[in-house]
Amino acid sequence: MYRHTRELQFTAKPEKPDALFAAKFQELVGGQFGEMTVMMQYLFQGWNCRVPGKYKDMIMDIGTEEISHVEMLTVMQARLLEGAPGETTAKAVAANPALAAVLGGQNPQHAIVSGGGARPTDSLGNPWNAGYIVASGNLLTDFRSNVSAEAQSRLMTSRIANMTDDRGVKDMLAFNLARDTYHQQQWLLGIQMLIDDGFIETQIEQSNGDWENKDAAHVFYTGTDGSRAGEGLWATANSLVDGEPFRAEELRPLTDDQGILPAPDPLQYVTYDGNQGPGKPGNAVGGVAQQAENVVTKVKDAITGDKH
Repeated sequence: MYRHTRELQFTAKPEKPDALFAAKFQELVGGQFGEMTVMMQYLFQGWNCRVPGKYKDMIMDIGTEEISHVEMLTVMQARLLEGAPGETTAKAVAANPALAAVLGGQNPQHAIVSGGGARPTDSLGNPWNAGYIVASGNLLTDFRSNVSAEAQSRLMTSRIANMTDDRGVKDMLAFNLARDTYHQQQWLLGIQMLIDDGFIETQIEQSNGDWENKDAAHVFYTGTDGSRAGEGLWATANSLVDGEPFRAEELRPLTDDQGILPAPDPLQYVTYDGNQGPGKPGNAVGGVAQQAENVVTKVKDAITGDKH
């Protein structure tokens, strides 16, 4: 359950309207790295969190704060768009081609679609996309994604802050920058707490680590002639997982598998030279039979202890 407080988290008043800047400002609302993304990312992580207590509460608290940030941004957006564009603006544009070129930087959807308000889009009018968010249910990978999201959001906010001299806008964005600075640290410290609380052993995601290819986990491959990448810690230090040394090697095939594809289904009309023999027509019966064959193979592997 959520409750709404009328007061904003921080003041969102520009010194004056600026429709051209408002078009850029939209990126902070509904862009890939905008506040809608972190808001939805944290809320879904929190709703899906299976660790009651400080972890779930922390995620929900920041998700709720991000709702407040979206509200601040949309209020600022409406105030930046105050009075623009209207009939007077349209007449001025018709009489002045140079002014028309300048005003061409406005986002017309602010006038046509939202009536002078913010929209859930980026600065080009592309709708916000739920595919932007990460909510895996694994707190380590989610927290790492959150550090990146906050860093990207902060960088974008900083760039947009440099595009205006409006003191009111800058004051609000200074607050947002500070929150992004804090939130990056919050997620990094959260990862440290996952280690301290025994949820993970290292800062590296290690699911199925018991049967991964151990040798491949210690090699930096270089495919560039004269590359100096092998001088970095990623090639000269020791693994953060098991302490074994890293090494650099030239990128090369580790198999004789040339990736030849199987013969295609004749009914798919794929260009084919017959090198793999005749293809098998695909149908529902064939799919069921193949699935049954896969199950039998898994059972045999389980009995023999073979893992792939």
